Formats: sequence, structure tokens, C-alpha cells
Amino acid sequence: MKKALVSLAVLVVLIAACQTGQKAIMKPQVSQEGRSAVGANGVVAAAKPGASQVGLDILKAGGNAVDAAVATGFALGVLEPNASGLGGGGFMIIKLVNMPEAVVIDFRETAPGASTPAMYLDESGKAVSELARTGGLASGTPGEVAGLLYALDNYGSKKLSREQVMQPAVDLAENGYEITFHLMNAIIDNLARINRYPAAAAIYTHDGLPYEEGEIIKNPDLGATLRLIAQEGKDAFYKGPLAERIAGAVQDAGGILTVQDLANYEVKIRRPVKGSYRGYGIQSTPPASSGGTHVIQILNMLENLDMGSMEIDSTESVHAWTQALRLAFADRGAYMADSDFVSVPLDGLVNKDYAKELYAKFDPNTAMLTATASSPEKYESGSTTSFAVMDKAGNMVAVTKSINGFYGSAVVVPGGGFIMNNHMADFMLTPGHVQSVEPGKRPLSSMTPTLVFDPSGKPFMTLGSPGGTRIIAAVAETISFVIDHQMAIQDAVERPRFFASASGPVYLEGGISEATTNGLKNLGYDVNYSSERDPSFGGVHAVVYDRYAKLLYGGADFRRDGHAKGY
Repeated sequence: MKKALVSLAVLVVLIAACQTGQKAIMKPQVSQEGRSAVGANGVVAAAKPGASQVGLDILKAGGNAVDAAVATGFALGVLEPNASGLGGGGFMIIKLVNMPEAVVIDFRETAPGASTPAMYLDESGKAVSELARTGGLASGTPGEVAGLLYALDNYGSKKLSREQVMQPAVDLAENGYEITFHLMNAIIDNLARINRYPAAAAIYTHDGLPYEEGEIIKNPDLGATLRLIAQEGKDAFYKGPLAERIAGAVQDAGGILTVQDLANYEVKIRRPVKGSYRGYGIQSTPPASSGGTHVIQILNMLENLDMGSMEIDSTESVHAWTQALRLAFADRGAYMADSDFVSVPLDGLVNKDYAKELYAKFDPNTAMLTATASSPEKYESGSTTSFAVMDKAGNMVAVTKSINGFYGSAVVVPGGGFIMNNHMADFMLTPGHVQSVEPGKRPLSSMTPTLVFDPSGKPFMTLGSPGGTRIIAAVAETISFVIDHQMAIQDAVERPRFFASASGPVYLEGGISEATTNGLKNLGYDVNYSSERDPSFGGVHAVVYDRYAKLLYGGADFRRDGHAKGY
């Protein structure tokens, strides 16, 4: 029976947050206990232990890494509804042992057919960002159902039916799951937005008040939707009565999504962007994600330095990372967009000679306060969730999927039980830019599900992270920590992180030393130091294969509710 009141402790936090205008999130302390996993047969690393267990059970039942990833993905949409779900989209990279190269399934949302570049401008021509964040105009056409089912149909083992793969998610929605500390805080932080829409408030609040940690939440409407999709497939979502309810909910909230937009949605199958770092091969996500390209570009620049000889969180190391990040993000702002609409100089951006040209701009003694885009064309040849799966055969999968901001647009489809995305906010909200809105265009993403291969070309690591633009830094740093510093994957996942964009502060996470902070300030940087570990720095989930021990190791991030499971 639902409680009528939240506990005094939660209420005090909620009132304080409202009075100060600050987020109510209370940061967790570092703890590796129970988060990592090892297995000879398979490992799943995801942001919720229940989701990892779902994937592991699928592996034990005879499914392959793709079967497990699809089951994990649907389960995460139930257990972590603030971050992903049926109303969102994402990217999946798959490399099965019998495939010559990896394949990327792009199930990113698309702008509705009635979209225009000026749709978010007010009468004075100023962009109103809230229109792209909350309500009907915030939602693009969702791709998650199409993407996950495409992966299952084309790369699954065929040993398990769609109903078997999706049943665990149905059970979680119908039987309920426990509210975690992170989920409680996500509800508190977004309570006003949730309460704007009765269908959302009915699921995620007690008559407008947030759930407490440890309470059980059930979502029978979502269970029924998942069951319908399991029985009838993709068309149950994109056509017919459910599609009409989706379009109706968005339009009732002021949006422009139509049943025709849903019927027209298509998954895109793309070749991965490829690179290498110190002999290790990297295959990652191409546009409409910027992530894979810029992870490779950043590592290409750092390859000109002996990063392994530097203390990992030293002033010297973070200064080098900052310069690489600044130069990559300057190029991202200038060139990156949906490559189906814009010509993106991908070959140039990942070219090692171009990286050497950029590296020449590094100054070991002075802060790089801002960076401008360079010219890769001459090198041309012609809170999101993330999880990782690897099985004993060497099949590798990484998935990053999202509804964008926590609780997306806050619009819940009545009777459907799921939240619509607010990924339209990822477009440039003014006309005339490569990232401006166009009908059918996919908004630029930083999602970076990535595969790493050892110098002999064998499977080595699969990883990804949530975190907006900070995903790019989180993934690149984790790869470097493992390769340059020979760190165990759980240790690499839990290292303090740092971030910088093309300009502005250098952001340091709690755990980086005062000496490094002061050293960066002495170089001339404006430093923003978080005294605690912060979920905004990402939530990396990864699996590494030790081919000598013939064991798989899973790393899971305490910044979320991450746990890896293996057997």
C-alpha cells in the first residue's frame, strides 16, 4: 500500500533543494564492494545489478552476447526509467567472432516531419531552451524498440525467442523493483517536471511526493506494453493503437510528433569509426554520434606523449588531457552533425598526421584557455545509460541508450508506462548551423559505445558511459588508464575523472590531489573542483578479456548503481 508521506529525512532534503535551487543529490562514496565481476563464460556490466543479472541469466540459458544485451537493455528501461526506456534511443556496437568487422546499430531519435530550424525561437528570435527540454516539443521519434529488436533479429543466437528475451523486463515492471538511493534523488531533482504531467506523477510519486529509498515501485502499464511488443514485435510500437497513443500524448503536451513519424522510423546500420592507440585497435560509434570519432582523435594526440610515465592524476597529465580535450571539442562544435545531412570530415578527424598537427599546439608550461577548430579536411581520403557484454566465444557488445535528461521530456504515454525523450535539446536551437533542426535529422550525440582489440586483433575490451559530452572524456580516460597504466578494469572505472571543453573551466572530480589542482591554477587554468565523486562525470561499464587467464573481468561504476555479473 502506498505511503501518504515521505520520511522526514527525504522531506528535509527536498525542502532544502527547493529553497536553494540546488540539486538534492547526495553523492556516494567510493566503494568497489560487490561491483566488479569475473567469469570464464560471460560477463555483463550495467548500471543496475538487476539488469546485469537479467543479461547473465540469458547467457546461462544459451543466449549469445546480443541476446543478453537486448534483455539487459529492456530491463534497464524498467529499473532506470530516469535515464532510458522505450521512449528514447541510442547506439549499439556489435562484434561477433564470425564477423569481419563490427557493426553499429544507430537507433537515435529523429526530428519529427513537421520540425523546422526556427521551431524553438520566440518572437524576438531568441531560443527558448525549455521548449526542447520539457513537454511535447522536446521529443524526437523514439528508436529504442526498433534498435533493440533489430539487433535481436539479426545478430541474436536464435536459440531464444523474443518473448524469452523480453520476459524478465515484463516481470520487473509488473512485480516491482526497489527504489535505490540514486533513483530517489533523481525523482527529487525532477519532481516539479514530473508533477506537470499526471501520467508521470501517477507512476513516480505518492500523490506528488517522491518515493523513499527502499520502497517498491510497480509499473503494470509498462509491463503490458513490453508484453505487447514481445508478442507482436516492432509494429506493435510503431503502428496501430499504441502509436496513436504515443502521438496523442506528445501532441497533448504541445508537440508535433505524428503516427506517420512513428511508422516512418528506420534504424540505420553504420560502419564503425576506426582507430588505434599504442597498437590496440579501437572501433566505435560514428555520426550521428560524435563520441567515437573524438575519443580516437583525443587518444591520437596523447599518443605523442609517454602518458604511462606520468603520474596518472598529476598536473602534467591533466594538462595534457585538457589540451587534447579542448582541441577535439573545438572540432566537434564546428564539424559534427548527422552525416546523412552534413558532410563530416571523419577520415581527417581520426587521422594520426592531423593529430600531430594538433599536438604541435600543446604547450607544456602554459594553460590552453580556449581552442578553435582546425582544418581536418586536407587529411580526408575522399540522468543516459551504458552497458557492456562479452561472452566466452569472444562476442562483444556495447550499448549506450538514453531519453536524454533525467526523466526526458517528463511526458509519459498514458497507459503505456514509459517516458518520452527530450533529445530535441541536443540540436542547435537556432537556424544556420550544421547541428540545426531539420525534419528526419538525428540530433548530435556524445554516446560512445566502444570496442577495443589487443595488438593481435583479438577481443580485449567493450565499454561505454552515460554523461552527456563528458562521455567522451570518460571513455577515453578509461581506455588510457587500462593501456597506459595497466590498471584493472574496476580500478580504471573508479579513478577520479577530469573534463574540459573547448573553453571554460577544467573540471576535476573528488580524489584528485590538491597539488594537481594548484598546479593547474598556476599554469593559468580556471579549475572547478568537485569535492566528492560526481555522477555527472559518467558511469562507465566495461568488460575486459584476459586471453592468457581466459577470464572475463567486468567493471561497474559506483557513480550510478552499477554492478557487473559473471559466471
